[in-house]
Amino acid sequence: MKVLLTATVQSHICQFHRPLVEVLHKHGCEVHVAAKDNLAEKNGLKLDFVDKVYNVPFARSPKSKDNLRAYKELKKIMEKEHYDVIHCNTPMGGIVTRLAARKTRKSGTKVYYTAHGFHFYKGAPKKNWIVFYPIEKIFSRMTDKLITITREDDQLASRKFHCKVERIHGVGVDGNRYHSVSKEEQLNIRKQFGFSDSQKIILCVGELLPNKNQQMAIHAMKKIVKEYPDVQLLLAGNGPEKENLESLILNLGLKENVKMLGYVTNLQEYQKIADISVSCSKREGLPLNIVEAMLSGTPVVASINRGHKELICDGKTGFLVNVDDCDKLSARILELLKDKVLYEKLKKKAESYAQAYTFVNVKKELEEIYFTKLG
Repeated sequence: MKVLLTATVQSHICQFHRPLVEVLHKHGCEVHVAAKDNLAEKNGLKLDFVDKVYNVPFARSPKSKDNLRAYKELKKIMEKEHYDVIHCNTPMGGIVTRLAARKTRKSGTKVYYTAHGFHFYKGAPKKNWIVFYPIEKIFSRMTDKLITITREDDQLASRKFHCKVERIHGVGVDGNRYHSVSKEEQLNIRKQFGFSDSQKIILCVGELLPNKNQQMAIHAMKKIVKEYPDVQLLLAGNGPEKENLESLILNLGLKENVKMLGYVTNLQEYQKIADISVSCSKREGLPLNIVEAMLSGTPVVASINRGHKELICDGKTGFLVNVDDCDKLSARILELLKDKVLYEKLKKKAESYAQAYTFVNVKKELEEIYFTKLG
């Protein structure tokens, strides 16, 4: 079987679809990728685990003429390669690919689309429903299998769309990298990184963007520092908000308590030594950083959005607080730091729940979709 994976950019395939490629290769499939080459700007990501790569000029903007070029190039690739399955991802990648695949689909090629979080959902802006919902519903007629990663998207698509709908538990997290470790190992890593044994560490992972809302975590530190003077908030990630966040840290007098790590390739080591993970995003699909924290045995306090609600049951597998409620965020963090019984309870339940989101389980689900649930 020959399979084509498409997405707007090649980094998307690198970051999210290695488990799928491993499943396909296990079954003897040849796997090609068609996406825009953006790997030079992605800190050494390599698309070296597929059989052939086409650099196709997709653009994220629906207004860009590059998408017309991408459409034409894709049609030629499809006519040349004769794929058994074309599996598209990302909004524009999904639209352009399904348009280009109309002819080859009539010849028997199956078209799959993974929705990594619809723009329309309960609580989404009305314009999202007006614009994006009709598009996805129309394009479902050009789709053989729609793969969703959240319960809400799965239920909506199953009721309203015109194709078979499957659900998987995200794109998978490497359970060999993200797992809880012994106290002794924690202390060794802390020593290597220059942290004391008793120092409280709070980790916040995500690109430095307005939506990720790291300023909420920084503001919450004001109260936490009063109780734990040497506490550290570690911000992992790069992005355009870097200077604004640095200014906020200085203005609040938190230079000694907030450290910006930048882009790190050994994130799992920081996750292992964190006492608590926080995420303050305004919007999320299905956030991997939350799963990584849960698998690592790190209790999570997160803002209320659909992605966080998908993973966290408030008071059972973590805590949820309203976006920009800095007082509640600091209160929940302090509660966990002081109550060891509560801490262990949330930690164990979160670890258990997150097992469904590991590579091992997601690979099983993908294998079923491709090789068991035919049609």
